[in-house]
Amino acid sequence: MNLSPSHHFHQPHATNSIVLLFPPPHLNHPTPSRHSLPSSTVHGYPSTICLISLHRNMGSHGTEKTVTGWAARDPSGILSPYSYTLRKTGPEDVVIKVLFCGICHTDLHQTKNDLGMSKYPMVPGHEVVGEVVEVGAEVSKFEVADTVGAGVIIGCCRECAPCKADTEQYCNRKIWTYNDVYTDGKPTQGGFASAMVVDQKFLVKIPPGLAPEKAAPLLCAGLTAYSPMKHFGLMDAGLRAGVLGLGGVGHMGVKLAKAMGHHVTVISSSDKKRAEAVDHLGADAYLVSSDEAGMAAAADTLDYIIDTVPVSHPLEPYLSLLKLNGKLILLGVINQPLQFLTPMVMLGRKSITGSFIGSMQETQEMLEFCEAKGVTSMIEVVKMDYANEAFERLERNDVRYRFVIDVAGSNLDP
Repeated sequence: MNLSPSHHFHQPHATNSIVLLFPPPHLNHPTPSRHSLPSSTVHGYPSTICLISLHRNMGSHGTEKTVTGWAARDPSGILSPYSYTLRKTGPEDVVIKVLFCGICHTDLHQTKNDLGMSKYPMVPGHEVVGEVVEVGAEVSKFEVADTVGAGVIIGCCRECAPCKADTEQYCNRKIWTYNDVYTDGKPTQGGFASAMVVDQKFLVKIPPGLAPEKAAPLLCAGLTAYSPMKHFGLMDAGLRAGVLGLGGVGHMGVKLAKAMGHHVTVISSSDKKRAEAVDHLGADAYLVSSDEAGMAAAADTLDYIIDTVPVSHPLEPYLSLLKLNGKLILLGVINQPLQFLTPMVMLGRKSITGSFIGSMQETQEMLEFCEAKGVTSMIEVVKMDYANEAFERLERNDVRYRFVIDVAGSNLDP
C-alpha cells in the first residue's frame, strides 16, 4: 500500500539537535552475485563505528543523513547496495544505528511485487533492532545507547478510533516501515540499511535479557502470534491450541502457546516436520492433515487454531478440530478467496477471524513476556551480502525458522 503525501498525518516539528553525518553516497553499485557465503549464529555484535563527524544543526529543520542500504530495483527482487538520504529529523524522532534485521516472508513478496503494489528502489526489512545514536528534543522514552526495536509500521494518523484506542495497527492511514510514503512525501525505507529515523511512538525497548539478534523476529513473527492470544483471551493456562504451518510465525506460535501453559498440536500437510515440532519446539502432538483417522480422532478438541499458512487452502478440515466456540485465527496473507460450508461454523458457534501484527503497547508487553519466560526465536544469522541467497532459501522454505541479517557487522557504510 502506498499512501498519498496529501493525506493528513501527524506532522512532527523540527528542532535544533545533534545529528550524525554519514559518508556521501556511492552510486552505481554492481548487482551482487548469488554465491553462497558461510552463515553462523551470532551471540553479540561488533562495535563498528560508521560516524564521520558531529554537527549541530542550528536551522529549523534536522539534517538529512546519507546512508547505505540494500535495495531491490525491480520485480526480480535482487538486492544490491543503494545510497539514499534519511528523512529530516524532528523533535520526537530517534535516529538508530541498525544492528540486526530479520527477514520476513513479506519482504520476499514486496521485493518481487507479488502484491502488485511495490515501488522501487525498495529497501526492505521490518524486524529491526538498533542502537539509539540521536534523540530529538521532545523524546522522553529513549536515550542514546538504548537498544530499541522497530516493526511493521512507523506512522499513523493519531486521530481515528483505532489510534485513540491504542490499536494503531488498524489505522487506515498507517505508514508502513518501507514501500510507503512518509508525511513529508519521502519514500520509507526499511532495516536492510545502516540507519533509520523513527518516531518515538513506533519504537520499543529491547529488554536486557533478550539477545538483540534473537529479538528481531519477535517484532513481527512473535507479535503476530501474541496479539490474537491477548485480544481473544487465550492466555490462560490449560487451553488446547493448534498451530497450522510451522514457519516463522508458526514456530513462535508454538513457543508462545507453550510458555502460556497450553497443550499444543502442530498441524501440517506432511510428516516431515514432526521431529522439529515435538523434539525441538516442544509441541505436545503432531497431526498430519491428510491422515483421515488422525483428524477424525482430533475432532472437537482444540480451543483455537493459529493458521499461519500464506497460500490458499481449505478451511473445513481445521474447523472440524475446534470445540464449541472455538476460533480459527487467520494470520497468513493470502490473495485468493477461501471457502467453507457455513454449517461447519454454525453448528459449533465457531469463529473464523483474523489478526494483524499488534499494537506498540502489545509489542512491548510481548517482549517483556518473552524475556520473563525465556522465549526467543530460532534463527540463522547471515551478513548482508548473503541476503539474496537467504531470499532464495526462504522461498524454498529452507530456513529454521528465521534469517536475521547482522547489519552492523556487514559494514554497509564505506
